[in-house]
Amino acid sequence: MMRNKAKKISKSSWPKLAVKKWLNRRSSADKFVTEEWLMNSKNGTKAWELGNEATHVHVTNAMDLRMFVGTWNVGGKSPNNGLDLRDWLKSPSPADIYVIGFQEIVPLNAGNVLGPEDSGPVSKWLGLISEALNTTTYTYGSPKPRPRPILDNGQCSPRSDEKGYCLIGSKQMVGIFLCVWVRADLYKHVTNMKVSCVGRGIMGYLGNKGSISISMTLYQTTFCFVCTHLASGEKDGDEIKRNFDVSEILKKTKFPHYPESILEHDNVIWLGDLNYRLVAGYDDTHELLKKNNWQTLLEKDQLRIEQKAGRVFKGWNEGGIYFAPTYKYLANSNNYVAQSSKSKEKRRTPAWCDRILWKGEGLKQIWYVRGESKFSDHRPVYSLFSLELNLLSKYLKPSTTTTRALTNAALSSTCASKVQAEEQLLLLTRLQSCIDIAPRF
Repeated sequence: MMRNKAKKISKSSWPKLAVKKWLNRRSSADKFVTEEWLMNSKNGTKAWELGNEATHVHVTNAMDLRMFVGTWNVGGKSPNNGLDLRDWLKSPSPADIYVIGFQEIVPLNAGNVLGPEDSGPVSKWLGLISEALNTTTYTYGSPKPRPRPILDNGQCSPRSDEKGYCLIGSKQMVGIFLCVWVRADLYKHVTNMKVSCVGRGIMGYLGNKGSISISMTLYQTTFCFVCTHLASGEKDGDEIKRNFDVSEILKKTKFPHYPESILEHDNVIWLGDLNYRLVAGYDDTHELLKKNNWQTLLEKDQLRIEQKAGRVFKGWNEGGIYFAPTYKYLANSNNYVAQSSKSKEKRRTPAWCDRILWKGEGLKQIWYVRGESKFSDHRPVYSLFSLELNLLSKYLKPSTTTTRALTNAALSSTCASKVQAEEQLLLLTRLQSCIDIAPRF
């Protein structure tokens, strides 16, 4: 278990720290790890300067790619060097893009939620992912070369003759972490990298719960990857909190230029610990678990019930689930917490908390499975998608309205942050009573 290095913080200072933490996070877009500037420096332009001839790329064919998407709540544990991620990142065929999201990469205690962000585990996870992707035999006819060098910021400098994977963007918000990797020869075709974070934790603002969204353009197709950790709890009505988290994330996730919202992208992947539970009682669930009767259990799945009723994720897709519930396990065990009468942990009904959903006509899911690592009380979930990119010539002709929007993007973002800061200050008096309701689930 990772040691908590944060110093003790007195409760009297929590309101001031909460606002400071929130304001810092709102202004920390520069902490988004990306090589966009390096990619764009080759032609001397930014991807959003639509009038520049460098953005007028003429292509005449289509491309089929594979995209791996994985999510894992690691329970606040920092990985050791011996943790092998190859079983999680395995694929029957090589993927061209890897989208990997984590929840609880640090313990969700007051020190981490209100204090300085602990980025130590991030470098460890990035190193393990790079090792898994670049030293396995995910080949295109020959073994992979030796591990590619990773720079101080966790990224790599690709050469056109290499076939490894490069980190093109990553972002942390307290315990949520999202990173995107692409095949080295696709690297130069990724542009317009952007990030947006929405805190949905304490007081509806802090980052112990919420989302990280990364937007990018590959050739002419736009993508948005949304990694979330939604409200916890298995009491009646807790699903309403999760539904509200989803609606707020969709509403508040904003990027500085088109596509400006999640749903404006051509393809969207939503991954993470969505925390939806089963409405069935434990006794009923236990019997169905023993029989591996997943389909009957899924009739009680809150996410499916809420989605079918049109209250959340209307129009989104999720593949068939043919694996056991992913939460909550005893440490280093294949037994659920609820199955052990000796367990001192809070009784939890097993559930499919960890999910992957998507929107977009160019995406087709090939498989949707879970991993079996016992590292956490959650099991990782991952999916492989086939992706059809339309590479036909697509020239961008900015209108007066578009140009004006791009010119004023920074100003609009600043104004919005000021308004949200004022709202946050009005909520200071509520923090003292709310701070004690942030347990980790």
